[in-house]
Amino acid sequence: MVDPTKQQKAKQQKAKQQKAKQQKAKQQTEKPRRTERQRWMATLAKASLESLEALVCDVDDVPEYRFLRSPETGLTMVRGRAGGVGQVFNLGEMTLTRCVVQLFPNHPHPITGFGYVGGRSHRHAELAALCDGLLQHGDWHDVVCEKVIEPLGAIAAEKRTQQQQKTATTKVDFFTMLRGQ
Repeated sequence: MVDPTKQQKAKQQKAKQQKAKQQKAKQQTEKPRRTERQRWMATLAKASLESLEALVCDVDDVPEYRFLRSPETGLTMVRGRAGGVGQVFNLGEMTLTRCVVQLFPNHPHPITGFGYVGGRSHRHAELAALCDGLLQHGDWHDVVCEKVIEPLGAIAAEKRTQQQQKTATTKVDFFTMLRGQ
C-alpha cells in the first residue's frame, strides 16, 4: 500500500519543479528592461573622466551641493551566470568608488544623487552623483540630458562602432570544399 503523505510530497515536489521551469523559461524570454535612471547611471559610470568633466563644465550655474557620503573606494563582488541564465557564481572582486551628494541642501525638498564607478576615481564618482541628482530635478533634467548624457552616449556608440570595425577586420570566413575538387 502506498503512503498518502508520500504521494502528497511527491505531488508538491513535482509542482515546485514545474514552477521553477516556468520561471526559468520566463526569465530567458523576457529581456531586462532598464529604467531611464538605470540608463543614465550606466552612461555616467562607463564614461571616461575626461569626457565627463569636460561636458559637466558646459553646464551653466550648477547648484550648490554637499556630500552625504564623500567619495570612498572599496571592493565589490562581481557575480556571473554561465550563458547568462545558468547558476550564479562569484567571478571575483573589483574596485568600486561611490559617492552620495545632496543638491539644494537648504531647500525643503533636497535631492540625493548617487555615483558608483568602477576604479578609484573619486572625482568621477562625485561628478556621476552630481549629474544623477541634477537629472532627478525637473528644471535640470533636459539640460543635463542634452549637454552631458546624449554626448556621452554618442561617444560610447562611436567607441563600440570602432571596436566592431576593428574586430571585423580579423574575421575569418571558413568554408568547406567537396572532396575531389
